[in-house]
Amino acid sequence: MYIVSLTYTQPLDAVDAHLEGHLAWLDRYFQDGTFMAAGRKNPRNGGVVLAQGVSREELDRILSEDPFQAVARYEVTTLEVTLTNAQLACLKGL
Repeated sequence: MYIVSLTYTQPLDAVDAHLEGHLAWLDRYFQDGTFMAAGRKNPRNGGVVLAQGVSREELDRILSEDPFQAVARYEVTTLEVTLTNAQLACLKGL
């Protein structure tokens, strides 16, 4: 499983100019099962995406398609989930 942390490098008006395309990009990868969760950071200076089921190389290719590439930098952390509460048990082994 991957934790993708985006940090905006441009003002919010520039980010918002790419928002429609970013949301369509997210939807594409939610539909195919690659993305598990996503949301804005608070304060609104970036976002986080949880991804699974692809190689790191494939994830890098997917991230390169995101319109937010123009306004954000990405940090990817690989996480092997070993402990969860009962509600998140489905994440074990991802």
